[in-house]
Amino acid sequence: MQRQLMELGFSSLGRSEAHVLYSLEKVLESLSELSGASLELNGGNLAPNFVEGRQLLERNTEIIWGSRPEGRWVRVMVTMPSEAAEKPGLVFDLLKGGMDCMRVNCAHDGPEGWGRMIKNLRKAQKELGRPCMVLMDLAGPKLRTGPIQEGPRVLRWKPTRNAYGRVTIPARVWLFDRLNPGEPSTAVDAKVPVSGDWLKQLKPGDQAAFVDCRGAQRELKILGKDSGGILAECGNTAYLTPGLEMWKVGEAKSTRHIATTQVGDLPPREAFILLKPGDKLRLTRRQAAGKQAKRNASGEVVECAFISCTLPEVFNFIKAGERVFLDDGKIGARILSVDHDGAFLEITQARPEGEKLKAEKGLNFPDSKLSIPALSAKDLEDLKFMAKEADSVSLSFAQSAKDVEDLQKRLNRLGRPDMGIVLKIETKRGFENLPAMLLQLLRWPKGAVMIARGDLAVECGYERLAEIQEEILWICEAAHVPSVWATQVLETLARTGRPSRSEITDAAMGERAECVMLNKGPYIREALSVLDDILKRMQTHQRKKSQMLRQLKSWSLS
Repeated sequence: MQRQLMELGFSSLGRSEAHVLYSLEKVLESLSELSGASLELNGGNLAPNFVEGRQLLERNTEIIWGSRPEGRWVRVMVTMPSEAAEKPGLVFDLLKGGMDCMRVNCAHDGPEGWGRMIKNLRKAQKELGRPCMVLMDLAGPKLRTGPIQEGPRVLRWKPTRNAYGRVTIPARVWLFDRLNPGEPSTAVDAKVPVSGDWLKQLKPGDQAAFVDCRGAQRELKILGKDSGGILAECGNTAYLTPGLEMWKVGEAKSTRHIATTQVGDLPPREAFILLKPGDKLRLTRRQAAGKQAKRNASGEVVECAFISCTLPEVFNFIKAGERVFLDDGKIGARILSVDHDGAFLEITQARPEGEKLKAEKGLNFPDSKLSIPALSAKDLEDLKFMAKEADSVSLSFAQSAKDVEDLQKRLNRLGRPDMGIVLKIETKRGFENLPAMLLQLLRWPKGAVMIARGDLAVECGYERLAEIQEEILWICEAAHVPSVWATQVLETLARTGRPSRSEITDAAMGERAECVMLNKGPYIREALSVLDDILKRMQTHQRKKSQMLRQLKSWSLS
């Protein structure tokens, strides 16, 4: 039908989201004139026309995100790192660099830290005379893996070797007073707590020896003092445990005990459960520290690996045969059975060599209908702070119109009927129920939708993400509700200082939303600068889905 309309010189209805009824009736009127048919169409007169549809969306965008920044249609939201509470200069730089909305993620830090972040923003606003909104992100139900039993307290270091196994760079070790811990001034491979009195006996050129926990004799060459400790180097791999004895080399046997020390307490090694395709895992409602599977001498599993779930009520809704994804989709599993203790899973997706499952990693149940309230007890407490300090609140885990209504009622009770509401669409059920949630949101004076593409990719499948994000953009435009292009925008640049080619294209796609969100990272200033430039350039080529067809100046035949 669209091709036929184009051949007749009519609109193909390809960019009519903001004025659907009006566009349909205009095309029908033209067709009736051409065909000589008589039609009575009055609905379009009541609906927004081409200009009004665009103006409605722009007005609603300004209501929730503030006035349009100079030279750019799309707003930029930046997620605050924890150091934004202690570094006013960072917040100042971000505001000066083009930040239009500060996002405070309430899953991290706390009211004291959030307050300092906002205080730093208000101070920067006064200095720069530039507006900036504050969005506070509710943590939502914490659907994650529970704790795992601590790993062994073992410290290991190893030197750098060439292709022939010869040591090219010895391991650098920092020995420090266990009663006065500090930090070395240079990068080291290991930090070893020992007696401060013993350290005072060491001078450059001395050697310290020990027998590591494997029974291997090892020696350390003392290089010199550093930051209240001693720098040393070792040409061999070594494993140390608390209580291991060290001594200064060269002491007579009768006096050697005078120049000895013991290694102090060491942090446990990072705990994890290694899972391979075909492995079994028990997901338990018991809040117990998880364990790796136990195997006998033949390698057979005699006790299944298990880990707890931070939200035990999910077991009331899941069923055998449904899928589970762990750690942002790195590990996939299928539910074999559900019982009073929890669920028995079979790993279906992981690298052949296995994936490490750690504590506090996300859980996704895309096939399960989880009837869990979006507002947790923590959220209700955090809302009291937000009502005093923020311009908008973001509803995580939004899955139904009732979730939206519950938040609206809470904000009314807190005396904030003017507060913006942003729906985070991050689950399959949330995506399926988006029309109903939008209708409830439209009862509120200002709102927006955040496309949480990371969780959506896990929930709906990466192969469907491109389609789903398009559909969310379309329906939001039809409802004249601003959308936020979120998750992993210029993430490699923000994290490492260098962008990937694909994420530059992805950032340019943000022009189709009303706001683009950047996540935190050590190079967030650079990411903000690049995004600002991309959005300014792209808006001369495209506005939403419409190509602007401006004059191209890149080439000339003259």
